[in-house]
Amino acid sequence: MIRIEHLGKKYQDVTPLKDVSTEIHDGDVISIIGPSGTGKSTLLRCINQLEKPTSGRIWMDDLEITDPSCDINKVRQKMGMVFQSFNLFGHLTVIENIMAAPVDLLGKSRQEAYDKAMELLRMVGLSDKALNYPEELSGGQKQRVAIARALAMDPEVILLDEPTSALDPTMVGEVQTVIRELAKTGKTMLIVTHEMNFARSIANRVFFMDEGGIYEKGTPDEIFDDPKREKTRRFIRRLKVLEINVSGRDFDYPGIVSELDYYCVKNQISGRSSRRLLLTLEEMLQQLLIPKLSDPEIKVDVEYAEGEEIPMISFRYNGPENDVVKEGDPLSVDILKSAVSRTEFSFNPAEPLGNRVVMHIKND
Repeated sequence: MIRIEHLGKKYQDVTPLKDVSTEIHDGDVISIIGPSGTGKSTLLRCINQLEKPTSGRIWMDDLEITDPSCDINKVRQKMGMVFQSFNLFGHLTVIENIMAAPVDLLGKSRQEAYDKAMELLRMVGLSDKALNYPEELSGGQKQRVAIARALAMDPEVILLDEPTSALDPTMVGEVQTVIRELAKTGKTMLIVTHEMNFARSIANRVFFMDEGGIYEKGTPDEIFDDPKREKTRRFIRRLKVLEINVSGRDFDYPGIVSELDYYCVKNQISGRSSRRLLLTLEEMLQQLLIPKLSDPEIKVDVEYAEGEEIPMISFRYNGPENDVVKEGDPLSVDILKSAVSRTEFSFNPAEPLGNRVVMHIKND
């Protein structure tokens, strides 16, 4: 239904979309997730042409909607957009908000528009609010009205831009329930959301966005249970990551220790785990890696997932295959065993830092 080729959007100081190419099929329900500022909302706004792309092309069915000669207003009649800020007309009642576009744009009679609007209000559980004004509604009720208003045009595609982000947590569930029911109707939907459980449960496909595009895509099980790429894995597990680079023998070890200490405090890692992390870092760098590498290039990653007790630390380093833990000084290895529950070594000759040791900190 929708085909996107090499879509880019550049502003004066930032480029949220660099090169997006994908297809959206009839009946797809796609959750779009990723860190803030990675172009998720921009992608939706480019699809319905609220933002003009800097480059690339978009087709809806066989019509190129990025063609300057395209009548975008007619295209938008096939696309319903639900914003995070509701965007209801404050001077109109709920029923008038829903009736306005079908009467003005589709030429429906007021009676026909009224009957459809009441049907939609019953669907979202707000038929008793038809004559209220938006200011008299809660945030969750306003968003449900906004969904009903989008559906009043009987769109082929519904775009939802973080539909629950502006809501009080107590109101999120009522809006998600409406969207879940809507997803069962077979409508094509694209939903930008930060609610991971919701994103997983509602979608048949998930787009994870980063680095100016769709960084990884797949089924909910593929993205949430078995992501293939590093940034996806970190985001899904909500990992807090500290990256340390060591180049050469003369490096600022006290500065590295200070970074690690601040990371542990900031992420509320227990004192025992913090000491074990520091001990592991010291033994690996000072005793097992730096003395053994002729021209050391080392990347250290410390990872800690929210709600978990066990940090992990990994070391990638240059040179031929060399499991420094297995081949290392026995005293240093014994010291590491007091701090680490499990060690994994791998080697990839195609990588500049092909040696990798992953160490799981003890939790006893």
